[in-house]
Amino acid sequence: MSVDHRKLGRELDLFDSDPLIGAGLPFWLPDGAAARHAVESYLYEIERRHGYRHVHSPALGKRQMYEMSGHWQNFADDMFPPMRLGGDELVLRPSQCPHHALIFKSRQRSYRDLPMRIAEVGPMYRAERSGVLGGLARVRSIQLDDAHNFCALDQVGDEVAAVLRLMRVSHAALGFEPAAFRLSLRGDGGKYAGDDAMWARAESLLRGALAGVDYNEAPGEAAFYGPKIDVQIEDSAGREWTLATIQIDFHQPAAFDLSFVAADGGRERPVMVHQSLIGSMERLFGHLIEVHQGAFPAWYAPVQLDVLPLGAGQAEAARGFAVAAVEAGVRAEVHEDGSLGARIRAAVGDRKIPYIGIVGEREVAENLIALRLRDGRQLPAMPAAEAIALIASAGRLPL
Repeated sequence: MSVDHRKLGRELDLFDSDPLIGAGLPFWLPDGAAARHAVESYLYEIERRHGYRHVHSPALGKRQMYEMSGHWQNFADDMFPPMRLGGDELVLRPSQCPHHALIFKSRQRSYRDLPMRIAEVGPMYRAERSGVLGGLARVRSIQLDDAHNFCALDQVGDEVAAVLRLMRVSHAALGFEPAAFRLSLRGDGGKYAGDDAMWARAESLLRGALAGVDYNEAPGEAAFYGPKIDVQIEDSAGREWTLATIQIDFHQPAAFDLSFVAADGGRERPVMVHQSLIGSMERLFGHLIEVHQGAFPAWYAPVQLDVLPLGAGQAEAARGFAVAAVEAGVRAEVHEDGSLGARIRAAVGDRKIPYIGIVGEREVAENLIALRLRDGRQLPAMPAAEAIALIASAGRLPL
C-alpha cells in the first residue's frame, strides 16, 4: 500500500514545515534539495536541447502589470495583497507569464526568431486558503517549471504537439505515467478574458493537438485567458491533481501589445503558448515520493552511494573511496558507527539509497569495493575505479 508523501517525505528527511514559517510554506531539507536540483538540471538540459532559452525574472511586479495582464481583474482572490513602496504597489507574482511577455517585448523580434521559447524555474505565490493546503500538493510558495513559447499562428499546432512529446519523455524519465489528459474549457460562469472567436480558435488548436489522445473535457477549468490541456495525476488516496499543462493565449499578447516583424515587413501579433512540463517542484515531488515510495531512480536519488567500512581499520580507505566518488560526480556519504547490519538497514530500508559500498580488509588490500544494490543484489567485488564509473553512469541525467 502506498504511503502518503506527507508522512514518507518527512521520514526520508526530504522536506518539513514549521509554524513560524507558516502554513503552505514547506522547506526543503538537504536530501530533498539534492533530489530537486537533479531534476531541475535534467529539465534545464532537456529544454535547452529542444530550443529553449532560460531566463530569471523577479518574483515581484507592479500591480499595473497584473492589471494589464488581466490577473488583477480575474485572479485577485488568489493573489497576495499589494505592498506599498513609495508611490508603487508591488505584488508577489501568481504566475510568470507577464514577466515573460515583457521579456519578449524588451527587444525587437522578427519572424525569423519564432518560435521563441523562454523557460524558467522560478517562484510564484498563491494566497491559498488554509482549508485547502496539504503537504506538497497544494502550497502557497511554488517553484514552477514554466515556459512560454511565442510563435506565429501557423506554428501553434506544431508547438503544442512538440510540448506533448517532450512531456511524455520527461515523465518517463522521472518514472511515472499520467492518470489522464483533460481539455479544460470555459464554463458558463466565471471570469474570462477575450472574445468568443479567440476562445473558439484556441480550443480548435488544442483539439487538433490532442488527436489520437484519450482525454476528458472539463468546462469551467480553463485559465481566465485561454483553454488548456491539463495532465492529471492521482495521489495515494485516489485524488486527482493537475501536474503539467499547455495553454494557448491570444489575450496577453494583445494586452501587452506584443508584435514581431513579419516576412513582408509589417507587424504581426504572436500567440503565447504557456507550458509546464512537470508542474511545480512541490506537487511533482509529492507525486514522485508516492510513486517510488522514496526509492527514487539513481539519477535523482538524494544520496546515490553510502560507503560502509567493516571496522575502524577500513575507515580511512572508505573515506578515500567516497571522496573519489564525489569528485566523479556521485552523491556519496560514509557511515562508520554501528553494526554493519544496522547501517545497511538504515541505508537501504530507511533512506532508500541505491548503492551500498562495503569496504573490508580484502577490499583495502586489493583496492576493491563490494557493491550491494538497493534491491538486495550483491555484485562481485570490483576495482574501486570501476565501481565509481558504474555508479556515475547510473546516476547520469537520462538524456
